[in-house]
Amino acid sequence: MELLQKRTQTQVTVDSFVQSVYNWMAVGLGLTALVAFVVASNLSLFQLMYSLRIPLIIGELALVFILSARIQRMSASTATGLFLFYSALNGATLSVIFLAYTMSSIASTFGVCALTFAGCSAYGWVTKRDLTSLGSFFMMGLIGVIIASLINMFIKSSAMTMIISYIGVLVFVGLTAYDTQKLKDMALSQPAGLDAAVIRKGAIMGALTLYLDFINMFLFLLNILGGRKD
Repeated sequence: MELLQKRTQTQVTVDSFVQSVYNWMAVGLGLTALVAFVVASNLSLFQLMYSLRIPLIIGELALVFILSARIQRMSASTATGLFLFYSALNGATLSVIFLAYTMSSIASTFGVCALTFAGCSAYGWVTKRDLTSLGSFFMMGLIGVIIASLINMFIKSSAMTMIISYIGVLVFVGLTAYDTQKLKDMALSQPAGLDAAVIRKGAIMGALTLYLDFINMFLFLLNILGGRKD
């Protein structure tokens, strides 16, 4: 009976943690979409954000690095604030997609991405297979995609863009499953009675990881499926 109670408590803790991760991920995605739409709807604001796109991108990278490297040293409220600020900042830089692509193609691509993400995440959660080795493989693939994208900034090859996009989708499909399994392992390894602030910071870090998987998968899919405005 006591063992059953412990298992039940553990399951409740795991469910609560995972729900918190996906809730914060959803909040981040919603904030990104809202800011992107608002910026794209205001021409002067869009022009300002576009002129600052390089500093904004550098700021985003800095925020991800700070959250990843120093989250254990900051308060839960600070970690949450930085995640929300990053989501808003990312929305400002992604506002350009509303001017480059039709609303219908953005919406349909988002739907495809959401279904793909959900399927990959579900697989990562239920599979008994250890995805650690595959995670390393997909991380190397991500490095390759980044390098190829940087090279293509100078070459500006449409064919290379499409190849990178297809490979990018495959990379983030794999990383979504891998990161979900890591999230599951993290949830199961949490000791009973862990401080709520520590749990919140773990949830924010998990939300950031899955948020990045989703956003990047969406952008690569948009390159493939998106209908550009004339």
